[in-house]
Amino acid sequence: MDDARLRRQLREAADAHRPDRARILARVERGMAEPPVARIRRAGPTSRWARTVAVACAVTGVLTLGAVAATTLHRVAAPAATTSAPDPLRASGAIDPGSNRWWAQSNVTVTAPTPLTSLVVELRIARTGGIASTGHWRTRPAEDFTVSVREESTALVYHWTLKPGRTVPPGSHVFAGQYNHAEGARDATGDAYTITATDLADEQSTVRGDFTPRS
Repeated sequence: MDDARLRRQLREAADAHRPDRARILARVERGMAEPPVARIRRAGPTSRWARTVAVACAVTGVLTLGAVAATTLHRVAAPAATTSAPDPLRASGAIDPGSNRWWAQSNVTVTAPTPLTSLVVELRIARTGGIASTGHWRTRPAEDFTVSVREESTALVYHWTLKPGRTVPPGSHVFAGQYNHAEGARDATGDAYTITATDLADEQSTVRGDFTPRS
């Protein structure tokens, strides 16, 4: 048989070969379990054709097993999926840009990651001189909240309380207190806010902050 014909038949045999993985694994395991002498005794003389086909099958089996092993390792190494916890309740305070030398509006922005079943927003405006309430508002419906304004010796205090049975949806919501003050640029560093909220899982959160400008 000439070499060209032999190579052609080897290619055809390799293309048609469909290795039985289970049998290959079993043969490999049996071969590894036997001592070297036993394996040498079982190996008898073979023809050139039989040796060539055996080598081709062995190479195909090794490549197949290597691919299976690589796939298995890849699957094991893949990171497990994780579930991240929702962001916590957040809040920030800022003086509204529409404020002027005689009047100001202090905004408290509450950001809820999940629906809230209770919410209390307290805004304290330090009595720096000429402080007097002129109103208040919020981005949520007015009928959802009970609002109160009281004067203390050191602060003008606004309270927004969510009514029973109402909810606040996820998102950002603004609560604002409006007031007159002494003429000039007012110092708001003494102002502060406190947010107390409960979510659907009955988890309570409290956030406090002030109106100190952030750099």
